[in-house]
Amino acid sequence: MADCTHDCSTCSSNCSSRDKASFVKPLHEGASVKKTIAVASGKGGVGKSLVTSLLAVRAMARGYRTAILDADITGPSIPKAFGAKLRATGDEGVIYPVRTMSGLQLMSMNSLLEHDDDPVVWRGTLIAGAAVQFWTDVLWEDVDIMFIDMPPGTGDVPLSVFQSIPLSGIIVVTTPQDLVETIVKKAVNMAKLMNVPVLGLVENMSYFTCPDCGKRHEIFGKSKAQELAAAYGIPAVARMPIDPGLARLVDEGHIMQADTDALAEVFLSVEKAREIGDFSGE
Repeated sequence: MADCTHDCSTCSSNCSSRDKASFVKPLHEGASVKKTIAVASGKGGVGKSLVTSLLAVRAMARGYRTAILDADITGPSIPKAFGAKLRATGDEGVIYPVRTMSGLQLMSMNSLLEHDDDPVVWRGTLIAGAAVQFWTDVLWEDVDIMFIDMPPGTGDVPLSVFQSIPLSGIIVVTTPQDLVETIVKKAVNMAKLMNVPVLGLVENMSYFTCPDCGKRHEIFGKSKAQELAAAYGIPAVARMPIDPGLARLVDEGHIMQADTDALAEVFLSVEKAREIGDFSGE
């Protein structure tokens, strides 16, 4: 291990001097969140935002007060999926989350930009700081379950989220390709390093059902989801199909109409996850 710089905020080593609780940031005064679930992966393009959105849809259908913190600062897509075109507002050091017609609370960088296609051209530390501010500066109101849409990889933003936000657990998203084991292992090992439980594994684009003959085709190769879950002790597994209809709902901002039955087992694991304790604003 490299010599210690005594600056734990720049280091992911799980050494004896690290006290995770000392890095956790409080919510804004008056805010309240009971449970936080990060949706993560070791690489991009696997469908984290889709899985985040569908889990939120299922949570709302089951009566939970639900929120999404979009931590993918440079590639935000959550507002579009829910058809949320309003901009976030705020005053005197507090930001109010955008509320969709369905009652979802969300905060995303696209909710702050003047135009949806404005790029966020920032360095890593600023991006990570913005993601954490979505936790500390937003007046989240009586949230039962918050889903955090993570950017890919294990860099500045994921590290800052893992250190600064008390997490109930993570959901790992992957696809059925040969490199899948490396993707899962990176995400699982980071969670283990930060002492956060892995609640479920979602294999997106797992298969395609032919609309003509009804036969199921594993276009990207044989599923490895159950095998990997068993190998890494992940308690719940979901296989999501390639579904053009689902893609259309996202593009049209109608994700609330999506069928979430494929995620039933994983969501059950979310329901069983621990609450984060008393992190409501002081």
